[in-house]
Amino acid sequence: MDYQPIFRDARTIAVVGLSPNPERPSHDVAAHLQAAGYRIIPVNPMASEVLGQKSYAALAEVPERVDVVDIFRRSEDVPPIVDEAIRIGARVVWMQEGVVHEAAAEKARAAGLTVVMDRCMLKEHSRLSAEGRL
Repeated sequence: MDYQPIFRDARTIAVVGLSPNPERPSHDVAAHLQAAGYRIIPVNPMASEVLGQKSYAALAEVPERVDVVDIFRRSEDVPPIVDEAIRIGARVVWMQEGVVHEAAAEKARAAGLTVVMDRCMLKEHSRLSAEGRL
């Protein structure tokens, strides 16, 4: 799959499960994407703010358009997140490394969303940047 269009067209990325702890992978990935110019919206009911941005308890609470929903949750937690991504009109559902849910992915695809599973946004963004494709 060519991830270039996702990164080229996206402006706003909601990161579900974004931790305020800089030691966590979600924080590192989101910080990288934020530094690359993307608007990061934390979705974590246990945090009020992450990376200087207001955190929301759920995707449905985000008051602006979301292009990509980046999921840092266990695979079994994915279906309701995908349902919310569909409801809010997101264009992409990206499940980070180790996150796979075939049924939820199929539901998202059927609703017209692009789906990425078991891939790291930071690694793919870095690779495409190094190749001069972003």
